[in-house]
Amino acid sequence: MSDIRVASRYAKSMLDLALEQGILEQVQQDMALFAKTVKENRDFDLFLSNPIINHGKKLAILKSLFTGKVSDLTLKFYLLITQKNREAILASVATEFEKQYNAYKGIAIAHVTTAVPLTPELRSQIGQKVSQETGKTIQLRENVDPTLIGGMVLRIGDNQLDGSIRTNLRNLRNKFKENPYINKL
Repeated sequence: MSDIRVASRYAKSMLDLALEQGILEQVQQDMALFAKTVKENRDFDLFLSNPIINHGKKLAILKSLFTGKVSDLTLKFYLLITQKNREAILASVATEFEKQYNAYKGIAIAHVTTAVPLTPELRSQIGQKVSQETGKTIQLRENVDPTLIGGMVLRIGDNQLDGSIRTNLRNLRNKFKENPYINKL
């Protein structure tokens, strides 16, 4: 079974257990902390996926890193996965948990790329408009890319709306290449 499917099943189990115990928000923060730790520390990610390092050492390091920083349920979950020799998928489990949490709460992540940073007013307008269109609560993730020249690119899941000047100029350039004034035989 692929790692993504396994991670998805572990994440679903963790979500159900957190709901049952009434600590969903705490577990979500714990999983976000783990994902952030892995993202910021490549060595930690390599450590978890290294098959040469024995599981006892991995258990000890996970305990020392997260004891007191995460809930008891989350810590036991990390340790259980490590005891099952699946610590390499912990980062994937944290990512899948975030996706499932967002789906459960009706939250959509909108990635907005603009040429200049968004003003607070424009940020709230975009958030409200996208929220009205999707019917979900929106979390904006902003990127600044000066090569867009102007406009914005909005991506929600698999859907992308590109209203950037760079793309408009590229489309105009392609139209001029066609040259509709030359008779086609």
